[in-house]
Amino acid sequence: MTAGPDGPPWRRLDKRMLAVTPLSGAVRLLPVAVVVLLTGQGNAIGRLWVPLGIALALVLVGVVRWRTTQYRITADRVELHTGWLRRQRRSVPRDRIRTVDLTAKVVHRVFGLSVVHVSAASGSSGDSSGLSLDAVSTAEADRLRHELLDRSATTVVEHPVQPPAHERAPASESMSQRLREAPAERQRGRAIELARLRWSWLRFAPLTFSSIAGVGAIFAAVYNLFDDLGVDPRDVPAVDDAAHRLTTAPIWLGVLVVGVGLLVVAVVGALLLFAERWYAYRLTREPATDDGTAEGGALRVRRGLLTRRSLSVSQVRLRGAEVVEPVLLRAGRGAQTRALSTGLSRDSQGGALQPPAPRAEAHRVASVALREPPELATLAPLRRHPRAALQRRLTRALAPAAAVVVIAFVIGPAVPVPWLGPASLVLLPVALLLALDRYRSLGHQLTARYLVTRQGSVQRRTVALQRSGVIGWTFRQSVFQRRAGLVEVEAVTAAGAGGYPVLDVAAPDGVALADATTPGLLTPFRT
Repeated sequence: MTAGPDGPPWRRLDKRMLAVTPLSGAVRLLPVAVVVLLTGQGNAIGRLWVPLGIALALVLVGVVRWRTTQYRITADRVELHTGWLRRQRRSVPRDRIRTVDLTAKVVHRVFGLSVVHVSAASGSSGDSSGLSLDAVSTAEADRLRHELLDRSATTVVEHPVQPPAHERAPASESMSQRLREAPAERQRGRAIELARLRWSWLRFAPLTFSSIAGVGAIFAAVYNLFDDLGVDPRDVPAVDDAAHRLTTAPIWLGVLVVGVGLLVVAVVGALLLFAERWYAYRLTREPATDDGTAEGGALRVRRGLLTRRSLSVSQVRLRGAEVVEPVLLRAGRGAQTRALSTGLSRDSQGGALQPPAPRAEAHRVASVALREPPELATLAPLRRHPRAALQRRLTRALAPAAAVVVIAFVIGPAVPVPWLGPASLVLLPVALLLALDRYRSLGHQLTARYLVTRQGSVQRRTVALQRSGVIGWTFRQSVFQRRAGLVEVEAVTAAGAGGYPVLDVAAPDGVALADATTPGLLTPFRT
């Protein structure tokens, strides 16, 4: 440590990272070395000098990075200084911190290290939206997580104001009320488990797009590796024999075998990815202070087999929850819950509070995360939208389908594929069902604390957004919407996607909904 002139001392990353950096690079190079040795392409010993040289360069880079990286935590900021040739100075205000993410890959876990990623709301002052410490000891990472989240929970402006002393309830009555509301959450200094993994949820793994995409990405990476090394899998006798049999078999049999093989690989791969991502999954709520009596705290998601992940979301910065139902997962009566907060990743797993699970479990997790009964959150009874919204969905689904059918009938005889036109007729009932389902999914409701909206068919989303988290409104109205008397109303928020629309509501209802959600916000703009 080196003492700062006007604050706490600067700290260095853990010295064990000097071994982690080259080992991590060696792990990435290992598949290349194995393929080179097993296939015997070219001079294997000579080509191994390249990865060895890269490994030595990684050692040097690790030493330089350790020597030039310092961080410190002051009363109101987190500061990080990095770089030698290109120096960077990052500073994040602690009252803007939203999430703290701990990640430990296999190599990090061997040396007892973790990567700490601090995410914060970016402001106009130019402050960074976050920073990463790669790597610190596991104990130090956990201590930083507690320190940063506790600080953010006690300095935010949204913290409820305490009433005067003469208006407060007696201490015994206040405590008994808290115990009645959430008896399990008031145990002193203990994290309360809200959900854990059930292996029966594995059945939802093949029904998620992210798992299918993950399997595809692995296949693409393996293919690119073989292609870069000039290795042809058909050089393996067993592979060449199987390919020959498929090419000489009837077409329908070859297509069937390839299809079944791809399906089996996709299912098995999805199961393995699910197990790696969600092994030892736990969702807990941690108190804001050691005595467990302060409001706030954090939601913590821990998961992972090879790579351990821990995501902590400040409870007072949580702006809502979203229950997502992709079409395949929805067909299996499954769903997944995600948190709405700033500082979360925008990828398919960003803010995930649980793995794909039964729909009822997803709504339960959203309820306990928001501390709100399900019927006042994501399971609130929704108001139907006008019939004009159904007409718009029918038009937007059937018109493109009808155009494709006409084109198929026109070009079918010229291709020639005479069955192309009749086969395309299947698009019409599919489009009709899609339009009806999209309308059936539309709905919104305003509860005491949340604006609840639902939309989508291929991917249905039910969002419960805190009314206090809405910072503005956007009204959109196309020519066709204006003729139908409809409007799209979008609630603007700093969390999640940044805005959540209520599609195709009657124009007066849209204005009334916005005005009721944030009373007084639209008053200066109304005539």
